[in-house]
Amino acid sequence: MNNKLQLSNNKTLKLSNVLMMEIDISTESGNDVNKQILKMENYIKSKGAMPIGPLIQKTEYSINEEGQLAIKIYLMRQSNNYINHLEEPYKMESIIRVKDCMYVRYTGPENKLKFAYDKINLTAFEEDIELSNENYTIFVNQIDEDIVADVFVEKIRNE
Repeated sequence: MNNKLQLSNNKTLKLSNVLMMEIDISTESGNDVNKQILKMENYIKSKGAMPIGPLIQKTEYSINEEGQLAIKIYLMRQSNNYINHLEEPYKMESIIRVKDCMYVRYTGPENKLKFAYDKINLTAFEEDIELSNENYTIFVNQIDEDIVADVFVEKIRNE
């Protein structure tokens, strides 16, 4: 499979019935994250709904009071129904719509996914576009050792 980065501007990300949970990357290993994903899917099913679509990861960056980079990561799964009466650590959003995004479709090894973010950031730098501190990665498919992922980063309007 050929490694590819396809960039588009002005894309909209729309997600429906999104179950989400924050994960602590400082304590969770890859195996723990996989367990959390399985728990999310089982939780959705236990509430009488079915998970639909691929796994989505939302990442937020900020600077804390000490001037250090703080990163929050959320695992997200869409379901066929809105789920009421959630228990911790889950939250539910009926609709998430992120307009005017820079978007890259990435195909290649998972350990090189950072190049998708690099392409968005480099293009934004070259075109003087300010980006949000949040990004969404949708893990579309896995083919052998390669993945297909969609990366969305909202542009910030300076008006």
